[in-house]
Amino acid sequence: MPPPADIVKVAIEWPGAFPKLMEIDQKKPLSAIIKEVCEGWSLGNHENFALQIADATNFYITEKNRNDIKNGSILRLTTSPYQTAVQLHERIQSSSMDAKLEALKDLANASRDITFAQEFINLDGISLLTQMVESGTERYQKLQKIMKPCFGDLLSFTLTAFVELMDHGIVSWDTFSVAFIKKIASYVNKSAMDTAVLQRSLAILESMVLNSQDLYHKVAQEITIGQLIPHLQGTDQDIQTYTIAVINALFLKAPEEKRQEMAHILAQKQLRSIILSNVIRSPTPINDEMAHQLYVLQVLTFNLLEDRMMTKMDPQDQVGSVTGLVSSVSTVDFTQIPPGMLALDNMLYFARHHQDAYIRIVLENSSREDKHECPFGRSSIELTKMLCEILKVGELPSENCHDFHPMFFTHDRSFEEFFCICIQLLNKTWKEMRATSEDFNKVMQVVREQIMRALTLKPNSLDQFKSRLQNLSYTEILKIRQSERMNQEDFQSRPILELREKIQPEIMELIKQQRLNRLCEGTCFRKISSRRRQDKFWYCRLSPNHKVLHYGDLEECPQGEVPHDSLQDKLPVADIKAVITGKDCPHMKEKGALKQNKEVLELAFSVLYESDEYLNFIAPDKHEYCVWTDGLNALLGKEMTSDNTKSDMDTLLSMEMKLRLLDLENIQIPEAPPPIPKEPSNYDFVYDCN
Repeated sequence: MPPPADIVKVAIEWPGAFPKLMEIDQKKPLSAIIKEVCEGWSLGNHENFALQIADATNFYITEKNRNDIKNGSILRLTTSPYQTAVQLHERIQSSSMDAKLEALKDLANASRDITFAQEFINLDGISLLTQMVESGTERYQKLQKIMKPCFGDLLSFTLTAFVELMDHGIVSWDTFSVAFIKKIASYVNKSAMDTAVLQRSLAILESMVLNSQDLYHKVAQEITIGQLIPHLQGTDQDIQTYTIAVINALFLKAPEEKRQEMAHILAQKQLRSIILSNVIRSPTPINDEMAHQLYVLQVLTFNLLEDRMMTKMDPQDQVGSVTGLVSSVSTVDFTQIPPGMLALDNMLYFARHHQDAYIRIVLENSSREDKHECPFGRSSIELTKMLCEILKVGELPSENCHDFHPMFFTHDRSFEEFFCICIQLLNKTWKEMRATSEDFNKVMQVVREQIMRALTLKPNSLDQFKSRLQNLSYTEILKIRQSERMNQEDFQSRPILELREKIQPEIMELIKQQRLNRLCEGTCFRKISSRRRQDKFWYCRLSPNHKVLHYGDLEECPQGEVPHDSLQDKLPVADIKAVITGKDCPHMKEKGALKQNKEVLELAFSVLYESDEYLNFIAPDKHEYCVWTDGLNALLGKEMTSDNTKSDMDTLLSMEMKLRLLDLENIQIPEAPPPIPKEPSNYDFVYDCN
């Protein structure tokens, strides 16, 4: 007979004693369980003790999280969060450097736990740390020459503890003094600063700027772009990432009137070319966090165009503005927003900086029949509007996106150059389509497709983008469209539809098996946290008999599968009541204050078990989200409704139908694929074009 659901079997450790095996009744108050454990080891004052998870996290067990304890868990009896906070509060003020260093190391580790953090903050612990940074470290400046490593470590652990405590969102960022900000800024401004200190200082400045408009102004007075630039010229990608994050934060929070001024400073300091040579073209591969920061910088840079995009042309000023452009352009209405004056800016840039190409387009169109003339003014307006839509000009950067384009970091006027390439493409496509003015919208659709397909290849330079477009002529786009249509074609005759209906359940069963096989392989998920940089992971996989979900924490994301026996926790599939997605998930409601964005919401799902217990997931990408939600629904005997299932169903049905129709024609399909042709031994040959 299985044990009652409320009884959990655990081992409890206490230093210097053998671990104690015991059953915990989850219905009993936690204080009663701790008292029972203390009495077993003849320890008095049980209120001074607590239980922790005995792993790298050392998280305290509370009434809120006690249901996370699973059968077979190892717990540790330890001093209560309050007692630990009091002890550390005293220890970090020790006059002994070594004792102080050990205490700060322990504090940095303990501060990751919100239960401890709350107790330490209640003792005014954050004020103590800021005072130590402001003045306490001064006392050790003289010792810095003799004990430099110790000084760096001392400061590093102080700042780490501060960052960990602030990350819980218990204390407002608005409470910090100018003296503290100046001190943190001074660590960033020093060229030869300890790496860990520099990293924490940059992280603190970024959080200050993002979380408080008042602190933005104070930080902006202390830090200049010129002082941040040298940190990009090293080889430490973490420092580079934190540096770009601070620049992005300053850019994002700057008042509108200051943004153009800041962009001018960034151009003067050659930020773009420094990032291009030291980050994008560095031999070190770009990690996700760096890609995100580069994407944010790209978005913020393009958002500087929003003002011109939303400015209507003054009709009185229209004639003067188009000086140097063909007379026909002056009749075009530039008052629509978007793209407003930005379209005219682009045309003037093209005429001035690519004069030969501009003249060629004007002459080509003036020599065509009126109905075949490509209207330069209208094309420029619509193209500018399209490019703004593609690059999402005016939208705030997304929290979870890494979609930066290296080519936009290769030129100071990358948007204008992008336009110049695309307006020439538009003219070329217009010719290839033999378009008339009635075909204008069709041409724009093709041009959009050409641009989007070239961008997905992530060209490294504008020239590479241009050459990719050369391979995407109108004829090529037609071929791609035809090929895609053939792959998706749906025969509509009644016998075919009947056959389709008959084989659909077989295909659905095949998809279901594939989803369950993928769940058996398992997936590594990122831990849910308010901190984008907190790289903690957990792994979940289904047992081969499809009866149990095995899951557990990992220090790093694994390269292959993680065996079942290394995953500590289990959830029987029979206990699962429902699969919840999106904003209905409890971890999305809890994180409401963090303004969870659309992307995270689209990747969130939860498994409900028992009365109101949840296993919360954020999938690494949309594909994994579909695999897991489909697989879990299949386990529960529910319909698989994801976009992936629809797409797989269409692909497999189409393939199966074609195979069956070939079979009807008695065309033999070989069991094995044909052999790959041998590589020629002699390459010395010439193709005869005649």
